[in-house]
Amino acid sequence: MRLLRRGPVVLLWGAQTASVFGDRLYALAVMWLAWQRSGGAAMGLVAVAESVPYVVLGTVGGRVMERFTTLRALAVVDVARMVLVAGLPWTWEVFGTPGLLLSAGLLGVGGALFDPNLGALVPDLVRSGEVQAVNGLMDLTARIARVAGPASAGVLLAVMPMGGLFWLDAGTFALSAVALAGLGAGTARRREAAPAGATAAPVLVPRARALVRTHPETGVVLAVHGIAIFAGSVSIVMPALVAVRLGGGVGTYGVMLAATGAGSIVGNAVAGNVRLPRYLPAFYCVAWAVSGVLMAVTGSVRTVAELVAVSAAYGAVSPFLAVALSTHLAQFPPAARRRLLTVDQTITRSMGTLAMVGIPALAAAHPRAGFTSGGLATAVAGLAGCAVVVWWAKARTPLPEAEPAPVGLAG
Repeated sequence: MRLLRRGPVVLLWGAQTASVFGDRLYALAVMWLAWQRSGGAAMGLVAVAESVPYVVLGTVGGRVMERFTTLRALAVVDVARMVLVAGLPWTWEVFGTPGLLLSAGLLGVGGALFDPNLGALVPDLVRSGEVQAVNGLMDLTARIARVAGPASAGVLLAVMPMGGLFWLDAGTFALSAVALAGLGAGTARRREAAPAGATAAPVLVPRARALVRTHPETGVVLAVHGIAIFAGSVSIVMPALVAVRLGGGVGTYGVMLAATGAGSIVGNAVAGNVRLPRYLPAFYCVAWAVSGVLMAVTGSVRTVAELVAVSAAYGAVSPFLAVALSTHLAQFPPAARRRLLTVDQTITRSMGTLAMVGIPALAAAHPRAGFTSGGLATAVAGLAGCAVVVWWAKARTPLPEAEPAPVGLAG
């Protein structure tokens, strides 16, 4: 709450909260539009079209990514996304499914350029001792949007056409662009006010492979994240588990979503403020192990009350994962931080897209076994990752030098 008293922090947080909320409206609207006009196949194609740019730019687009490392450049990206989202209903009407897929792909390009670069800039808004808190604050934007977005969309659609959701999302991009441009202008003025003799040192952008080689614990963290995203894709068949295991319907599914969202907001309030362990890679891996155990337990619930309790606990763990990862990566210099955030984004998008090819279909046939298997795989990956990073940490810790023996007792 103290951070929200600072102009730059509250401006960025407010704008990004609105933007992420708008993204939730867009995601609901575009998937419904695809389903309504072309069926489930179009929904899958839209998801793939939006994810592919993340993978491509993260793999071979390093030079392009480095052109958008300032707040002003990110404001330009948001202006482009505003135009794309606002024009999407017209694009659909004129060009049909190809136009929808092209727009989704271009919006994916914008997201791939925006997300890691903004994430790398956020820690520079505060002092080093406040990085965890500001990461928790920015993580809260997603938690709020996840709870409020779907409910708000239902209310809004009662008073406006589907296209209105796209216009609202475009408006949030405009708000974000104005905030980023204002913050960027302030940064430029401070740079110009620097002493005349001060010159910025050239920034060397490290290669991801070199970073992982010199910081293997970070490589393990990113690998565990990717495996967990792959295994956790079974969660998409939660409606099947609710129907088969509990005999429930959409109402029960909605209660589960509400419990998960409420748990994540409570967990965020703790994750952003309590002192996390000093060695964050091990903590991050253990948190994934706990998340995996909760996922496995979800497959065995027998009552709605049990489902609500497990869902709330599962939601409460997720902010610790996000805050621990972002705080660990914030320890790197800005250029290395950007590269590692890009690598993480590429891994998670790749694994998520790959998992969607077959895992949900398999899990839908046997939802209990799917949740149990996915949860156990996540837990094993987390525990194995923790063991590896702890072993590396001990191996790199120098042994204390032996104290010299007192004179006369050397023998």
